[in-house]
Amino acid sequence: MAKYKIEWSVEARLDLLDILEFYIERNKSAAHSNKLFTKIVRSTKLIGQNPLIGIKTEIDSVRALITGDYQIIYEIHDKIIVVVMIWDCRRDPEDKIVDLRVKNKKGN
Repeated sequence: MAKYKIEWSVEARLDLLDILEFYIERNKSAAHSNKLFTKIVRSTKLIGQNPLIGIKTEIDSVRALITGDYQIIYEIHDKIIVVVMIWDCRRDPEDKIVDLRVKNKKGN
């Protein structure tokens, strides 16, 4: 399968920054934060190589790849993958509102 270009939404970047800052503040060290960042970057590269690797969601063009305690939620457009959210799976799922972040809201 052809490689897709990965783009990050502003909201997804902020999600990631919030998560990484949480670990820096909590642990007073950047080591865990750096390790998590590397893991998420590797996972997004994997998505770029095989966009159908993530699980289907209620929105046709959106999938989610679980990596550790996090979901990388992304939308597939032609040859572009847009990361729309990084979600901590330990949070209340009622707070996860993906459809406000995606462009193609058409469901199944």
